[in-house]
Amino acid sequence: MSPVTAGVLQLLALIAALALAYRPLGDYMARVYSSEKHYKPEKWIYKAIGANPAAEMRWPAYLRAVLAFSAVSVLFLYLMQRAQGVLPGSLGFVAIDPDQAFNTAASFVANTNWQSYYGEQAMGHVVQTGGLAVQNFVSAAVGMAVAVALVRGFARSRTGELGNFWSDLVRGTLRILLPISVIGAIILVACGAIQNFAGIHEVGQFLGGTRQWNGGAVASQEVIKELGTNGGGYFNANSAHPFENPTPFSNLFEIFLILVIPFALTRTFGRLVGNLRQGYAILATMGIIWVAFTALMMWTEFAHHGPAFDVAGGAMEGKETRFGVGGSSIFAVATTLTSTGAVNSFHSSYTGLGGGIAMLGMQLGEIAPGGVGSGLYGMLIMAIIAVFIAGLMVGRTPEYLGKKIGTREIKLAACYILITPALVLGFTAAAMALDTPANSMTNTGAHGFSEILYAYTSGANNNGSAFAGLNADTQWFNSTIGLAMLLGRFLPMVFVLALAGSLAEQKPVPETAGTLRTDKPLYAGLLVGTIIIITGLTYFPALALGPLAEGLAS
Repeated sequence: MSPVTAGVLQLLALIAALALAYRPLGDYMARVYSSEKHYKPEKWIYKAIGANPAAEMRWPAYLRAVLAFSAVSVLFLYLMQRAQGVLPGSLGFVAIDPDQAFNTAASFVANTNWQSYYGEQAMGHVVQTGGLAVQNFVSAAVGMAVAVALVRGFARSRTGELGNFWSDLVRGTLRILLPISVIGAIILVACGAIQNFAGIHEVGQFLGGTRQWNGGAVASQEVIKELGTNGGGYFNANSAHPFENPTPFSNLFEIFLILVIPFALTRTFGRLVGNLRQGYAILATMGIIWVAFTALMMWTEFAHHGPAFDVAGGAMEGKETRFGVGGSSIFAVATTLTSTGAVNSFHSSYTGLGGGIAMLGMQLGEIAPGGVGSGLYGMLIMAIIAVFIAGLMVGRTPEYLGKKIGTREIKLAACYILITPALVLGFTAAAMALDTPANSMTNTGAHGFSEILYAYTSGANNNGSAFAGLNADTQWFNSTIGLAMLLGRFLPMVFVLALAGSLAEQKPVPETAGTLRTDKPLYAGLLVGTIIIITGLTYFPALALGPLAEGLAS
């Protein structure tokens, strides 16, 4: 079987698995977020934190709860890293430096999981499991809660109430993420991923000597890092490491975990707004972009340019032989079109155009299908922009799901789509203008610029992957990328929740013969075009200096 055929078959198998999970998981999540029943473990948690799960929140209260919980999480994780030297199970590792501890705390709370450290050489068991793994669960649950709040804004009328954040957080964690993670961890252990609390030990013979490895609860952290679109690996090699991702099957399973909740949330959206066809329209938009990007990535990486490429069957530099070009390309697109950031290959070693595709996937806003929760609310913001553009074209007041998109709504949507590019391009410009940040680049020219642009694109979009050639463990990058991650995560949430509150207060607008049908293929095509045009106008000049220049020169 040729490598190309193997890659295509893997893609088809992945699509089939996602299709099978779409309906049951989407319907189940809709029931979770609409149920009025609270289980005993949930009641214990509410009592412990002093929350009333039945109390409805308007958007300012919902936002305050999100920000307060996240601020406490950042502080807790920062202190845990600074105290690592005196914690049990630290494996002899010392406390993390202040700037790196801030960067890591911001990263995991913001669902980014950018890592400027070697996991197996810096973090002990307590910090890995009690700190980082916990944030993998709750940061994902925060994103899902905000997405559900926006959906309620569309579904409700004449009220500003969006539900209860604490109830949404706890339910998302205990009823959705935790059960799937338990099953997924068992599957990964069966595939060969490790799950233990072993200390540092010597293994194997390497060039006449032994190599030291530490064990860890790897399988359980690996599954939630993918399922929650987090991405932070137990080891520096991330999902290229055989302890995290041992076989081609585990590789495909991990890609499935990355994509399954973001895609299934479109079904949840359709259920909660009472119109499944609206969910299918959003799903179709996400699916078109994802398949197109995957096909482009596989084409660029399989394209042969000389004898070495012919022998290897594609661009194999930086890729694991057990995954090949096909498995690596599918993983790279899945992880950059979502907010996952996990890698099973080095994106810096991809062809110039291949690295550009990975970067562009993040610059779209990671909405196809995007992160858990963040992908759905990002796509709904773009849907509002598309409706507004269509309204301008035909001279009608734009409407979406029975809600008028007026001046307030479009201003909030515009602020949402502007904040992340401002962070990416602003920090990139500052880094390139100063001598110290530029000294961290391993490469010069277009590829060196791509390293910097990729880093801030990844941070501000809460992805977490990196071009491997950049030394990001400096005070400048730890601080600025940390700020980019926090601002890129929580400022957009302000606009999303404000928009949700504005929509929930409206009276429903009856559908007429002149209403734009947003559940038809024509609208899905308009939405795809809107996304590509907005991203192109925003980032094309920067991409032309980096991956496009490199790709055209090769």
